[in-house]
Amino acid sequence: MATRKILFAITVAAVLHGGRTGVLAQSLYTLPEGIDTRWASAENPSGEKGKAAQTNGGRKGRPAIPVKAGAQITLAEVRGSSGTVRRIWATISDRSPAMLRGLKVEMFWDGATKPAVSAPFGDFFGFGLGRMVSFQSALFASPEARSFNCYIPMPFRSGMRIVLTNESGKDLQLLFYDVDYTLGDKHGANDLYFHAHYRRENPTKLQHDFEVLPQVSGSGRFLGANLCVHANKKLYVDKWWGEGEVKMYLDGDREWPTLAGTGAEDYVGTGWGIQNEYANLYQGSHFVDADKMQSCFYRYHIPDPVYFKSDIRVTVQQIGFTSDSSTTDPVYHTGAPIYNAGPGLVEKEKGSWGMFERQDDWSSVAFFYLDRPEDDLPSIDPPEERMKGLAWDGPYFGDMQ
Repeated sequence: MATRKILFAITVAAVLHGGRTGVLAQSLYTLPEGIDTRWASAENPSGEKGKAAQTNGGRKGRPAIPVKAGAQITLAEVRGSSGTVRRIWATISDRSPAMLRGLKVEMFWDGATKPAVSAPFGDFFGFGLGRMVSFQSALFASPEARSFNCYIPMPFRSGMRIVLTNESGKDLQLLFYDVDYTLGDKHGANDLYFHAHYRRENPTKLQHDFEVLPQVSGSGRFLGANLCVHANKKLYVDKWWGEGEVKMYLDGDREWPTLAGTGAEDYVGTGWGIQNEYANLYQGSHFVDADKMQSCFYRYHIPDPVYFKSDIRVTVQQIGFTSDSSTTDPVYHTGAPIYNAGPGLVEKEKGSWGMFERQDDWSSVAFFYLDRPEDDLPSIDPPEERMKGLAWDGPYFGDMQ
């Protein structure tokens, strides 16, 4: 069994790296030539050889650092060398919703001035809606809901920089972290750069699909996404929110996508709604609060790659469902019109069951590899928009435009 697990881990690394044999697909007992191991941490911020754990005579003098409100710190930086980020681990003393959304992590490859990764700290690691949970997946994990682990391989050719900015408005007393990477990796012409992009719409617009990933130009691979929804109870009471389909527009698709799923819960590997928490390697719904109508879930396209040659755009519809066929169905008595799912905005008759159009609070972090270190995506929302309404129950109908 242990041998099978080791082989599986190696296979995952190979698949993430495009199936190419080499450093990431090597056996555990082969010593590669010209590859050095480095950890950047509070005990050795620059990752220099022979420079770690010197504070306090080497007796654990600097395991963590503070991050003042408004401050930006460099977690890891490499100049003039190729390499691969292999693992990122962290824990923080303040894991409140405001801090999880207020901290921003950014990553730059090969001297680029625009970050390839830009996302709230919590959402990047799978903790949307400011909620910590214990889970394990192929790409992220938190054994006891107190730490942040990322295992996505991130290659670079001439340098990298990973920074953290505290935009929460309050001081973070303690940040513990490791950025584990190798130097000297030889990357081929087809090896891609890692990117991540955060989005939030609160609320979404009727019949305008939420863009998990706005259109990106270039060739690459869509790796998947962490997604969250805070359903609008004021308008739609306790009705199912996830009937909408995930769509992927590839290589010139505009009006109609090439790839389409059958519903939000189907996309993340389950069926007939999301009723319980679960965390699998490639899909999961690791946070579910039925009372508050909140869910966070993920899907990682590791065994089922999504490649694109010129551009990609990924969306999910906001469509709900009611199975109540009575005129007393609460969804028809919130003061808001309920529209049939379909072309145009046609109100449903009271007592009619079926699908209907919705507006909810959606947020996501999309992960993808691209053939260039910069992308053409817009900057993420300012901190006040990211943190706004984390205890939200949905705007009143009169607030919607």
